[in-house]
Amino acid sequence: MPIKEVSNFELSERKLLLRLFDIVLLIFNITALNYLFEEPYIHFHPKYWTWVIVYVFYYIFFATVFELYVLKKAESRFKVFQNLVLTIGISTLIYVFTPYITPILPSNRSLILILFASSLLVLTLWRFAYITFITSPRFYKRVFFVGESYNIDQIAKELNSFDPYYFIKGYVDTHPSEQNSSKNITRFSTRELVQKVRNLKIDEIVVANSYKGVNEELYKILTPLLEEGIPIISYSKVYEDITKRILVRDASTDFYCYFPFNRSNQNKLYLTFNRIKDIVISIPGLLSLAVILPLVYILNLFFNKGPLFYSQVRIGKRSKPFKIYKLRTMVKNAESNGAQWAEKNDSRITTFGKFLRLIRLDECPQFYNILKGEMSLIGPRPERPEFIKKLKHEIPFYETRHIIKPGLTGWAQVNAKYASSKNETIQKLQYDLYYIKERSLFLDFRIMVKTLSAVLYLRGH
Repeated sequence: MPIKEVSNFELSERKLLLRLFDIVLLIFNITALNYLFEEPYIHFHPKYWTWVIVYVFYYIFFATVFELYVLKKAESRFKVFQNLVLTIGISTLIYVFTPYITPILPSNRSLILILFASSLLVLTLWRFAYITFITSPRFYKRVFFVGESYNIDQIAKELNSFDPYYFIKGYVDTHPSEQNSSKNITRFSTRELVQKVRNLKIDEIVVANSYKGVNEELYKILTPLLEEGIPIISYSKVYEDITKRILVRDASTDFYCYFPFNRSNQNKLYLTFNRIKDIVISIPGLLSLAVILPLVYILNLFFNKGPLFYSQVRIGKRSKPFKIYKLRTMVKNAESNGAQWAEKNDSRITTFGKFLRLIRLDECPQFYNILKGEMSLIGPRPERPEFIKKLKHEIPFYETRHIIKPGLTGWAQVNAKYASSKNETIQKLQYDLYYIKERSLFLDFRIMVKTLSAVLYLRGH
């Protein structure tokens, strides 16, 4: 049987498609302006491509900040148009005022408006076409699950929350139970597997190996399908690719074989660059804090009466305790009855404290911890020793977070909500482990951009 053609788009492919067409259409639009106007703002010149690259760079950067490549938001016409206006507007404005590497202002200032309006029109038409055609059901990924003793409804719900185009068409559970049965997804017997995979035009078979795996009989059935060109992938790999976090819920004692630590954790060049980055960013961060501190101090006197700063012991790299510094956001003596989890809408947080948390200004004193080398700009958030004593007994591999420096921001901070329960803490751990496993300069850059998005959209903790 010939290898079947795959008609779906992967998550990474859809994001690449959006970026690629954005760039191509921006260049097309700029080039077209050269033919339409006698005095074009971006005209054919020895520096033409330099100017184009600068403008495209500004666009891609702010498109990422304003979440134009977040696929769920890329499906909403209103949000797409809103974010395109912000992205193109700011990109054009900064481009206009960038010296040397961009052209001088045209005598006809309306050309700047034309550059903005034409870019907005072209990209809006493309994005609306993407929503209409690319997100249609014919591009859904059709998946078939096989394995032993797994909860297919739970898996489907979790994966669909990240990728709505991931459609589970059926499953084989060789040891089913009433608890794991599904009313929404059809279960087939082992002998039906091959025919159903062909009839349903399955794009991918997923082996639920995070539970009990695949027995010998199922293995023999799957092998011919693999030879036909149908990908067969483990659930742990699929889960990691879609959610960008590590599956630890069903990991056994062989976790450290299953979880290969990133070379960057010991790479001297990466660590040196990381330290330089921490110093270069923390010094301006502290200087900026010093500039606005008098205003914060005055506001604190009226709306948050009490000390401006507070410190707290946290656990850092290699489980070493250190003292963290923050701007106080809670009432005085907020923990008179002992250590407590901070919660969303916590009654102990003052009105001014909520504002500080919303814009994440309360964390800025930790630039001092970064400068001292106790923390890094990016990493798992440091936790309190009182909570770690409990968490390390309740959550497998929790202490794995301590193999790298804690961070001011991190992969868990930009992807998960504030943790105020065991389940939410497990979820944040999954993100932290993903960062530890995959950390790189590119992932660090993504986290910094997503942090900027969180600040701009006031998604404080």
